[in-house]
Amino acid sequence: MLNHKIDFSVIITATNANPNGDPLNGNRPREAFDGCGEISDVCIKRKIRNRLQDMGEKIFVQSDDRCDDGCDSLHARVSQNEKIKAISKGKNTDRSAFAAAACEEWIDVRSFGQVFAFKGDAVSVGVRGPVSIQQAVSVSPVDIVSMQITKSVNGESGKESKASDTMGMKHRVTFGLYVVHGSINCQLAEKQDSLQKMLKKSRLLCVHCLKMTHPLQDLREVWRSAVFTGGSMTAKRRSIVLQRFIVH
Repeated sequence: MLNHKIDFSVIITATNANPNGDPLNGNRPREAFDGCGEISDVCIKRKIRNRLQDMGEKIFVQSDDRCDDGCDSLHARVSQNEKIKAISKGKNTDRSAFAAAACEEWIDVRSFGQVFAFKGDAVSVGVRGPVSIQQAVSVSPVDIVSMQITKSVNGESGKESKASDTMGMKHRVTFGLYVVHGSINCQLAEKQDSLQKMLKKSRLLCVHCLKMTHPLQDLREVWRSAVFTGGSMTAKRRSIVLQRFIVH
């Protein structure tokens, strides 16, 4: 059992990739006013959910293109669950039993929490998850490269369809090192008997999609191997970035 709060940091590197596009800005990589890159907490949780789903875990908040249980909505996923159906009794529903059943069924619910409030239901249930994740911010400003691309085939036939020479834009980050902070609340974790199981699987999760490192030792190795546009990063700049990271 956990007997104290756990604070953790995760390092994510992006090389010639778009870690999190902004749909309101032409899908350009997100960046703050100071030029530092950002990855939303929602995006990070989606990556974690997808990886856990690949590892065979049951996920409540699934993407439509990754649905593996035939449910076309969150409401349907709850309504078709036999354990929860047995507990649901309208206004007389036992909220504690409902929350316990949901946590037992879906690993993302017992990790991040979830609000079960759907149109037409007489009762709503809120589950507070012990794991909190902040948005990721790069340790230094990122360089965003944009290139123009051409659509090479028509989507539909006919004169009104778009021509094959339709132009578009594609954006990427040359290199970015993002740091995301999070915590695990021990009081809330005591209610989740399966949290220890989730924590053990997080190590496998980090191998595939996230890299958890010690900030002082391993970050140096990451920056030594980082190559930026125009050449390798200078030792002076590495030192400045390391000091900035350690302060934060």
